[in-house]
Amino acid sequence: MKFKKGLLEALCEAAKSVYPDEFLAMLSVKKDLALVEEFVVVQAIFGKNFSSFQPDLLPFDSKIVGTIHSHPSRNNSPSQADLRVFAGGRVNLIIGLPYALDSIRAFDNFGKELSLEIME
Repeated sequence: MKFKKGLLEALCEAAKSVYPDEFLAMLSVKKDLALVEEFVVVQAIFGKNFSSFQPDLLPFDSKIVGTIHSHPSRNNSPSQADLRVFAGGRVNLIIGLPYALDSIRAFDNFGKELSLEIME
């Protein structure tokens, strides 16, 4: 999957704004189904070592392709809880401190790392 650079920069800022809590949102495509261009903020709970949402409150939108959440540490590897959330998405991002482009990792729905292709 490809990601708009401006989107990733906005996600870094969103993660910084809720630190030390975790940030959580959904990733969405527009016309090009291989280019993630926007994120959808959903009703969620942000905590110091967790973030969660109620699946029944998520919007029904076929353009949502995955999730983004932050870790309030330099660890940007998925936990077992993260893998359960990943199950419904094609691509899932985790961003760790210092919440910069080089601290974002992408994973498929099984937790296998994907390359992160950034488009201007």
